[in-house]
Amino acid sequence: MQSYETVIGLEIHVQLATRSKAFCADNAAFGGAPNTHTSAISLAHPGTLPRLNEKAVEYAVRLGLALGCEINLNSSFDRKNYFYADLPKGYQITQDQQPICRGGQLIIHGNTATTIRIHHIHLEEDAGKSLHDQDPNFSFIDLNRAGVPLLEIVTEPDLRSADEAAACMETIRHLVRWLDISDGNMEEGSLRCDVNVSVRKKGDPAFGTRCEIKNINSMRFARRAIEFETSRQIEILENGGIIEQETRGFDPASGLTFSLREKEQAHDYRYFPEPDLPPVRISTEKLEQIRASMPPLPHALELEFQTVYQLPAHDTEQLVQDRQTAVYFQNLVSEGNPPAKLLANLVIHKLLPWSAESGRSLADCPVRPPQWREFVGLIDTGKISATAANQQLFPALLEQPGSSPGQLAENLQLLQTADAGLLEQLADEVLARHPDKVTAYRKGKKGLLGFFMGELMKASRGKADPKAATAVLVERLG
Repeated sequence: MQSYETVIGLEIHVQLATRSKAFCADNAAFGGAPNTHTSAISLAHPGTLPRLNEKAVEYAVRLGLALGCEINLNSSFDRKNYFYADLPKGYQITQDQQPICRGGQLIIHGNTATTIRIHHIHLEEDAGKSLHDQDPNFSFIDLNRAGVPLLEIVTEPDLRSADEAAACMETIRHLVRWLDISDGNMEEGSLRCDVNVSVRKKGDPAFGTRCEIKNINSMRFARRAIEFETSRQIEILENGGIIEQETRGFDPASGLTFSLREKEQAHDYRYFPEPDLPPVRISTEKLEQIRASMPPLPHALELEFQTVYQLPAHDTEQLVQDRQTAVYFQNLVSEGNPPAKLLANLVIHKLLPWSAESGRSLADCPVRPPQWREFVGLIDTGKISATAANQQLFPALLEQPGSSPGQLAENLQLLQTADAGLLEQLADEVLARHPDKVTAYRKGKKGLLGFFMGELMKASRGKADPKAATAVLVERLG
């Protein structure tokens, strides 16, 4: 195993979140009773003609721009001919000769950043779904999915491990959700991939014979399939055998890949131009319009949060996991006060858990951003302790969202005091109760200051201003 290198290329299929299908007006939503999201067009009745979904083209361009692809202003569709029960027409409308996007790259992050080159992205229609587990004697066909628009992202063979393949899929899922072009739900088939795997001796520049593993809809399954297939191919080579190029399936129950058929070549599909669809022409004005509508990309916002707001990398990673979270944080820091780090802590440690528990989005939070800025300002200025703010004021604000945080803190008696007379009285009482520790402190055990502070804070019920209280204690201890 140590003397071999795994070479992996991915064909990632992204189901687009358009309301209608790629070439007709049928409902493209997931679910529904079997074969209800169909029409004469998606069922390929004689005489029916396709009509291109413009929104699918726009989504393809958005993804291409996000990945740094060259956008083909003149692309076209082709017929890919093969026969299967869930392919009503007996062919698939796809892009072969002139895909909508070429080139580009995807950066994945592990121990180091790795650049994965994109060969191309093409637009096509999905097939239906075959169900083989309903009855041992029959297979069932659901054509609801037939004709739903897909983008296929074809990478160069730049990946070298199962972990990199899973990271690539995770990054694509994050990106398509960020761009709002797909829900990326792997359980529903919105994101799946075919994995091309080959092995070669380390240092050998020539690629080995690849095998394609079809329709993997889980990152965990992708890891397991690649790991097994790598071991299988190495074992064959070590025993003097030859790897046969083929298409294989993956069985999650056993963790094994199995042969499906010999690998098809392009000529097996008898590609030819789709005669019922004209070429796709994208004007430069339309391209710039789409470019202008693009949201800031995750890596750009992550860099901005680190450089402009001086946030640590761990915080910025969490803030850009979801576009809604990043936008909400941007809104919070738009006034420039209080410190961005405290606002980031609020979003990461309080608001995101609240959103997950309540099932409500951050945008639907009843407490508005100006109130949260006031809330964090109370902590920053020392008017309330972080503990009291998070444990008492935070839930109180959610229960009384129209309240002023400052007024609510006062009503709840959470405001800290710097009253010198009160603090001196409390300090004297604490020191009088612990004369032995006072003696130890004065003999050099300075760590006891924390103990005295804890006792004073308890005596003040958390209302003592920490800085003022520390100064009083140090003065009293001499």
